[in-house]
Amino acid sequence: MGFDSRGYPQEFIARLEKWEAKSIESILQAPSIHVDETSFRVDQKNHWIHVYSSGGTTLKLLHRKRGKEAMVDLNIIPRYGGVIIHDCWASYLSYDHCGHGLCGSHLLRELTFIVDSNQYRWATNMKKLLQETCRTVAKREEKCLTEKEYANLQKRYRNILTRGGKELPEIPPKPKGQRGKMAKSDAHNLWERLKKYETAVLLFAKDSYVPFTNNRAERDLRMAKVKQKISGCFRRQRYAHAYCRISSYLQTMANKGVNPLVAIQLALVDEISCADFKRGE
Repeated sequence: MGFDSRGYPQEFIARLEKWEAKSIESILQAPSIHVDETSFRVDQKNHWIHVYSSGGTTLKLLHRKRGKEAMVDLNIIPRYGGVIIHDCWASYLSYDHCGHGLCGSHLLRELTFIVDSNQYRWATNMKKLLQETCRTVAKREEKCLTEKEYANLQKRYRNILTRGGKELPEIPPKPKGQRGKMAKSDAHNLWERLKKYETAVLLFAKDSYVPFTNNRAERDLRMAKVKQKISGCFRRQRYAHAYCRISSYLQTMANKGVNPLVAIQLALVDEISCADFKRGE
Protein backbone atom coordinates (compact mmCIF):
# COMPACT_ATOMS: atom_id res chain seq x y z
CA MET A 1 0.00 0.00 0.00
CA GLY A 2 1.44 3.39 -0.99
CA PHE A 3 1.63 6.30 1.45
CA ASP A 4 2.12 10.00 0.83
CA SER A 5 4.51 12.26 2.74
CA ARG A 6 2.04 12.58 5.63
CA GLY A 7 1.50 8.84 5.94
CA TYR A 8 -1.95 8.73 4.31
CA PRO A 9 -2.72 5.41 2.50
CA GLN A 10 -3.26 6.62 -1.07
CA GLU A 11 -4.49 3.30 -2.43
CA PHE A 12 -7.04 2.91 0.35
CA ILE A 13 -8.44 6.41 -0.20
CA ALA A 14 -8.62 5.86 -3.96
CA ARG A 15 -10.53 2.59 -3.51
CA LEU A 16 -13.02 4.34 -1.25
CA GLU A 17 -13.87 6.79 -4.02
CA LYS A 18 -15.97 4.10 -5.71
CA TRP A 19 -17.55 3.17 -2.40
CA GLU A 20 -18.45 6.81 -1.78
CA ALA A 21 -20.15 7.08 -5.18
CA LYS A 22 -22.21 3.92 -4.46
CA SER A 23 -23.12 5.25 -1.03
CA ILE A 24 -24.42 8.49 -2.53
CA GLU A 25 -26.66 6.51 -4.89
CA SER A 26 -27.86 4.42 -1.93
CA ILE A 27 -28.67 7.57 0.04
CA LEU A 28 -30.62 8.99 -2.90
CA GLN A 29 -32.83 5.87 -2.98
CA ALA A 30 -33.65 5.90 0.75
CA PRO A 31 -37.20 6.94 1.79
CA SER A 32 -35.79 9.27 4.45
CA ILE A 33 -32.34 10.56 5.38
CA HIS A 34 -30.86 12.33 8.38
CA VAL A 35 -28.95 15.52 7.55
CA ASP A 36 -26.86 17.83 9.68
CA GLU A 37 -23.61 19.81 9.65
CA THR A 38 -20.87 20.81 12.06
CA SER A 39 -17.94 23.21 11.89
CA PHE A 40 -14.47 21.80 11.21
CA ARG A 41 -11.20 23.75 11.16
CA VAL A 42 -9.01 23.32 8.09
CA ASP A 43 -5.91 25.45 7.52
CA GLN A 44 -7.03 27.72 10.38
CA LYS A 45 -10.27 28.48 8.53
CA ASN A 46 -13.79 27.36 9.30
CA HIS A 47 -15.16 24.57 7.11
CA TRP A 48 -18.22 22.36 7.53
CA ILE A 49 -18.73 18.61 7.56
CA HIS A 50 -22.14 17.74 6.08
CA VAL A 51 -23.53 14.35 7.04
CA TYR A 52 -26.15 12.29 5.20
CA SER A 53 -27.27 9.12 6.99
CA SER A 54 -29.84 6.44 6.27
CA GLY A 55 -30.09 2.81 7.34
CA GLY A 56 -26.56 1.48 7.73
CA THR A 57 -24.95 4.15 5.53
CA THR A 58 -23.16 7.20 6.90
CA LEU A 59 -21.69 9.74 4.49
CA LYS A 60 -19.64 12.78 5.56
CA LEU A 61 -18.60 15.42 3.04
CA LEU A 62 -16.47 18.52 3.58
CA HIS A 63 -17.32 21.97 2.24
CA ARG A 64 -16.16 25.53 2.85
CA LYS A 65 -19.74 26.72 3.37
CA ARG A 66 -22.64 25.67 5.56
CA GLY A 67 -25.87 26.66 3.79
CA LYS A 68 -27.49 26.52 0.37
CA GLU A 69 -24.25 26.99 -1.58
CA ALA A 70 -22.76 23.87 0.01
CA MET A 71 -25.91 21.81 -0.58
CA VAL A 72 -25.92 22.78 -4.25
CA ASP A 73 -22.23 21.89 -4.68
CA LEU A 74 -22.55 18.56 -2.85
CA ASN A 75 -25.62 17.87 -5.01
CA ILE A 76 -27.38 15.31 -2.83
CA ILE A 77 -30.43 17.12 -1.47
CA PRO A 78 -31.17 18.81 -4.84
CA ARG A 79 -31.48 15.33 -6.37
CA TYR A 80 -33.29 13.71 -3.44
CA GLY A 81 -37.04 13.06 -3.49
CA GLY A 82 -37.71 11.51 -0.08
CA VAL A 83 -37.96 13.03 3.39
CA ILE A 84 -35.04 14.84 5.00
CA ILE A 85 -34.89 14.88 8.80
CA HIS A 86 -33.27 18.05 10.18
CA ASP A 87 -33.39 20.74 12.88
CA CYS A 88 -35.43 23.32 10.91
CA TRP A 89 -32.41 25.00 9.34
CA ALA A 90 -33.72 27.45 6.73
CA SER A 91 -31.38 26.17 4.00
CA TYR A 92 -32.96 22.71 4.23
CA LEU A 93 -36.49 24.12 4.21
CA SER A 94 -35.74 26.02 0.99
CA TYR A 95 -36.00 22.68 -0.86
CA ASP A 96 -39.71 22.14 -1.41
CA HIS A 97 -39.37 19.24 -3.85
CA CYS A 98 -38.75 16.82 -0.97
CA GLY A 99 -40.51 16.13 2.33
CA HIS A 100 -39.36 17.48 5.69
CA GLY A 101 -39.36 16.03 9.18
CA LEU A 102 -38.31 18.24 12.09
CA CYS A 103 -36.21 16.82 14.91
CA GLY A 104 -38.41 16.16 17.94
CA SER A 105 -35.46 16.33 20.34
CA HIS A 106 -34.73 19.92 19.32
CA LEU A 107 -38.38 20.88 19.73
CA LEU A 108 -38.61 19.26 23.16
CA ARG A 109 -35.51 21.12 24.33
CA GLU A 110 -36.94 24.41 23.14
CA LEU A 111 -40.31 23.68 24.76
CA THR A 112 -38.57 22.80 28.03
CA PHE A 113 -36.73 26.12 27.93
CA ILE A 114 -40.00 28.01 27.30
CA VAL A 115 -41.72 26.17 30.16
CA ASP A 116 -38.84 26.86 32.56
CA SER A 117 -38.56 30.50 31.51
CA ASN A 118 -42.20 31.53 31.10
CA GLN A 119 -44.35 28.70 32.50
CA TYR A 120 -46.63 28.88 29.46
CA ARG A 121 -49.34 26.23 29.62
CA TRP A 122 -49.40 25.79 25.86
CA ALA A 123 -45.71 24.85 25.84
CA THR A 124 -46.26 22.35 28.66
CA ASN A 125 -49.20 20.78 26.83
CA MET A 126 -47.33 20.66 23.51
CA LYS A 127 -44.36 18.97 25.14
CA LYS A 128 -46.64 16.34 26.72
CA LEU A 129 -48.43 15.76 23.41
CA LEU A 130 -45.21 15.17 21.45
CA GLN A 131 -43.76 12.88 24.13
CA GLU A 132 -46.99 10.92 24.42
CA THR A 133 -47.26 10.49 20.64
CA CYS A 134 -43.61 9.44 20.38
CA ARG A 135 -44.11 6.70 23.00
CA THR A 136 -47.27 5.50 21.26
CA VAL A 137 -45.59 5.29 17.85
CA ALA A 138 -42.49 3.56 19.28
CA LYS A 139 -44.65 0.75 20.72
CA ARG A 140 -46.45 0.12 17.43
CA GLU A 141 -45.16 -2.55 15.11
CA GLU A 142 -46.09 -0.39 12.11
CA LYS A 143 -44.44 2.69 13.72
CA CYS A 144 -47.27 5.10 12.89
CA LEU A 145 -50.78 6.14 13.91
CA THR A 146 -54.00 5.18 12.18
CA GLU A 147 -55.75 7.81 10.06
CA LYS A 148 -58.32 8.41 12.80
CA GLU A 149 -55.62 8.73 15.47
CA TYR A 150 -53.60 11.09 13.31
CA ALA A 151 -56.66 13.29 12.69
CA ASN A 152 -57.21 13.44 16.46
CA LEU A 153 -53.53 14.32 16.95
CA GLN A 154 -53.84 17.20 14.51
CA LYS A 155 -56.93 18.46 16.32
CA ARG A 156 -55.19 18.43 19.71
CA TYR A 157 -52.07 20.01 18.22
CA ARG A 158 -54.04 22.88 16.67
CA ASN A 159 -56.10 23.44 19.81
CA ILE A 160 -52.93 23.80 21.87
CA LEU A 161 -51.53 26.37 19.44
CA THR A 162 -54.85 28.26 19.37
CA ARG A 163 -54.81 28.54 23.16
CA GLY A 164 -51.13 29.43 22.99
CA GLY A 165 -51.86 32.33 20.66
CA LYS A 166 -54.17 33.77 23.30
CA GLU A 167 -51.68 33.13 26.08
CA LEU A 168 -48.77 34.86 24.38
CA PRO A 169 -48.56 38.65 24.70
CA GLU A 170 -49.40 40.63 21.59
CA ILE A 171 -46.55 41.94 19.48
CA PRO A 172 -46.67 45.76 19.49
CA PRO A 173 -47.01 47.47 16.10
CA LYS A 174 -43.80 48.59 14.46
CA PRO A 175 -43.06 52.27 15.13
CA LYS A 176 -43.47 54.51 12.13
CA GLY A 177 -40.26 54.85 10.15
CA GLN A 178 -38.54 51.88 11.79
CA ARG A 179 -36.93 49.42 9.42
CA GLY A 180 -36.79 45.65 9.67
CA LYS A 181 -38.95 43.24 11.61
CA MET A 182 -40.08 43.63 15.19
CA ALA A 183 -38.13 41.48 17.64
CA LYS A 184 -40.10 38.52 18.99
CA SER A 185 -39.59 36.38 22.06
CA ASP A 186 -38.24 32.83 21.87
CA ALA A 187 -41.69 31.59 22.87
CA HIS A 188 -43.40 33.48 20.05
CA ASN A 189 -40.85 32.33 17.47
CA LEU A 190 -41.31 28.69 18.52
CA TRP A 191 -45.10 29.04 18.48
CA GLU A 192 -44.99 30.43 14.93
CA ARG A 193 -42.64 27.68 13.78
CA LEU A 194 -44.85 24.94 15.23
CA LYS A 195 -47.85 26.47 13.51
CA LYS A 196 -46.16 26.96 10.15
CA TYR A 197 -44.50 23.55 9.97
CA GLU A 198 -47.21 21.37 11.48
CA THR A 199 -46.87 18.70 8.77
CA ALA A 200 -43.11 18.41 9.29
CA VAL A 201 -43.43 18.28 13.09
CA LEU A 202 -46.04 15.49 13.04
CA LEU A 203 -44.75 13.52 10.05
CA PHE A 204 -43.13 10.92 12.35
CA ALA A 205 -46.63 9.89 13.47
CA LYS A 206 -47.94 9.55 9.92
CA ASP A 207 -45.10 7.86 7.98
CA SER A 208 -43.43 4.78 9.45
CA TYR A 209 -40.06 5.53 7.83
CA VAL A 210 -39.78 8.99 9.44
CA PRO A 211 -38.13 8.93 12.91
CA PHE A 212 -39.01 11.30 15.74
CA THR A 213 -35.50 12.71 16.15
CA ASN A 214 -32.43 13.59 14.12
CA ASN A 215 -30.13 12.07 16.77
CA ARG A 216 -28.64 9.69 14.21
CA ALA A 217 -26.98 12.54 12.29
CA GLU A 218 -25.73 14.15 15.49
CA ARG A 219 -24.16 10.87 16.63
CA ASP A 220 -22.50 10.44 13.24
CA LEU A 221 -20.84 13.85 13.59
CA ARG A 222 -19.74 13.41 17.20
CA MET A 223 -16.37 11.77 16.46
CA ALA A 224 -15.40 14.63 14.13
CA LYS A 225 -15.79 17.05 17.03
CA VAL A 226 -13.85 14.72 19.34
CA LYS A 227 -11.05 14.46 16.77
CA GLN A 228 -10.88 18.25 16.38
CA LYS A 229 -10.81 18.77 20.15
CA ILE A 230 -7.98 16.28 20.65
CA SER A 231 -5.90 16.65 17.49
CA GLY A 232 -6.75 20.15 16.32
CA CYS A 233 -7.39 21.18 12.73
CA PHE A 234 -6.11 19.82 9.42
CA ARG A 235 -3.54 21.89 7.56
CA ARG A 236 -4.74 20.97 4.08
CA GLN A 237 -8.15 20.36 2.58
CA ARG A 238 -7.17 17.09 0.90
CA TYR A 239 -6.32 15.53 4.24
CA ALA A 240 -9.64 16.70 5.70
CA HIS A 241 -11.46 15.21 2.69
CA ALA A 242 -9.54 11.95 3.20
CA TYR A 243 -10.53 11.90 6.86
CA CYS A 244 -14.21 12.35 5.98
CA ARG A 245 -14.12 9.57 3.39
CA ILE A 246 -12.31 7.08 5.64
CA SER A 247 -14.47 7.96 8.63
CA SER A 248 -17.64 7.54 6.57
CA TYR A 249 -16.58 4.12 5.33
CA LEU A 250 -15.46 2.75 8.70
CA GLN A 251 -18.57 4.04 10.44
CA THR A 252 -20.82 2.54 7.79
CA MET A 253 -19.08 -0.83 8.07
CA ALA A 254 -19.28 -0.65 11.87
CA ASN A 255 -23.04 -0.11 11.52
CA LYS A 256 -23.11 -3.43 9.64
CA GLY A 257 -21.11 -5.19 12.35
CA VAL A 258 -17.81 -5.33 10.46
CA ASN A 259 -14.52 -5.01 12.34
CA PRO A 260 -12.49 -1.95 11.18
CA LEU A 261 -9.45 -4.07 10.24
CA VAL A 262 -11.63 -6.42 8.22
CA ALA A 263 -13.30 -3.40 6.58
CA ILE A 264 -9.92 -2.04 5.48
CA GLN A 265 -8.94 -5.42 4.03
CA LEU A 266 -12.23 -5.60 2.12
CA ALA A 267 -11.69 -2.16 0.61
CA LEU A 268 -8.28 -3.22 -0.68
CA VAL A 269 -9.56 -6.38 -2.41
CA ASP A 270 -11.05 -5.65 -5.82
CA GLU A 271 -13.16 -8.81 -5.95
CA ILE A 272 -15.14 -7.91 -2.84
CA SER A 273 -17.75 -5.14 -2.95
CA CYS A 274 -17.39 -3.49 0.43
CA ALA A 275 -20.53 -1.42 -0.12
CA ASP A 276 -22.70 -4.56 -0.42
CA PHE A 277 -20.91 -6.60 2.26
CA LYS A 278 -23.16 -7.98 4.97
CA ARG A 279 -22.17 -9.75 8.12
CA GLY A 280 -22.04 -13.48 7.72
CA GLU A 281 -21.62 -13.54 3.94
